[in-house]
Amino acid sequence: MMNTLELAAHGPVIPVIVLDRVADAVPLARALVAGGVRVLEVTLRTPAALACIEAIARDVPEAIVGAGTIRSAADARAAKAAGSLFGVSPGYASEVGTACRDAGLPLLPGVATASEVMAAQADGLQFLKFFPATAAGGIPMLKALGGPFPDVVFCPTGGITPETAPQFLALSNVLVCGGSWLTPADAVAAGDWDRITQLARAATALRA
Repeated sequence: MMNTLELAAHGPVIPVIVLDRVADAVPLARALVAGGVRVLEVTLRTPAALACIEAIARDVPEAIVGAGTIRSAADARAAKAAGSLFGVSPGYASEVGTACRDAGLPLLPGVATASEVMAAQADGLQFLKFFPATAAGGIPMLKALGGPFPDVVFCPTGGITPETAPQFLALSNVLVCGGSWLTPADAVAAGDWDRITQLARAATALRA
């Protein structure tokens, strides 16, 4: 089973992907991989999400596809069954962590407070998603968390842009950041895969 820390080795940005049509899943994944982005978080926010994950896992083996917005044990089991290699949750609950462990699904759990960091750490998790990053205090909050939690590293997600991402990535306790800007809804709707490849290339270069 993958250690979620391995995700950070594949580039500075993990795209947060919302897909409404299964037909878009494989070309989108191929466009991102072509731009150097291999780790893909497909959020469980639409009815098509699990089928999209299954299609990517089957047809784009170069991609490392995971499921975002895991909120329950049922979500964890369904994500694993669809072929997810990792899971991401918006917050942290022990029952979700247990379900992911039981399913063999490495979890990147969301936290926004020191108490949530402690709860995740108590369950053996050291690499955490800081969400919603901008609304929850952004860079000052991450710097503050670095004091009492020098052994914890983060993937800030939520409200981050190509302009602000380098500032987050410059922090010693930030390994990668999550961003929805790599897969704009209008580009996906139009099938503008070249644009998405260009955005992926630019994201890959953020930490040169």
